[in-house]
Amino acid sequence: MRTYLVIVDETEEAALALRFAARRAAATGGGVQLLALVPKQAFNAFGGVQATIEQEARDRAEVLANGAAGSVLSDAGRMPKIGVRVGDAKTEVTAYLKDHPEVSALVLGAAKEGNPGPLVTHFSASPGSLPCPMIVVPGGMDPDRLDALS
Repeated sequence: MRTYLVIVDETEEAALALRFAARRAAATGGGVQLLALVPKQAFNAFGGVQATIEQEARDRAEVLANGAAGSVLSDAGRMPKIGVRVGDAKTEVTAYLKDHPEVSALVLGAAKEGNPGPLVTHFSASPGSLPCPMIVVPGGMDPDRLDALS
């Protein structure tokens, strides 16, 4: 079974990547895995305050991933697996792919204008180091065209 990994956040390009992956999964009888990333807090407050801040960030990421899961269920007819990781995005995506060899493709959305985004930039600089293909969905892609391609 083909499994598409999508990194979810609140950007339009992530929503397009999610839509593409869900529709591809539906068309191929595959599945979708969602990964929400929580940046490690750069400061170190008092223990209890720090733990509360980190938990709130993790809770926001889980809410975001669960909302995205509803979109996948609607488009693909199958509930995705959801993961949440805390730390540097590049490191965590690499570790997730290593821990989940069933992932067939990493699906990322590129920003509509300017820099395509840190993950697209990082992984496209050395795509040979990935254990699976990377699919980059352009952020400015028309949704009807996206649907036709997926």
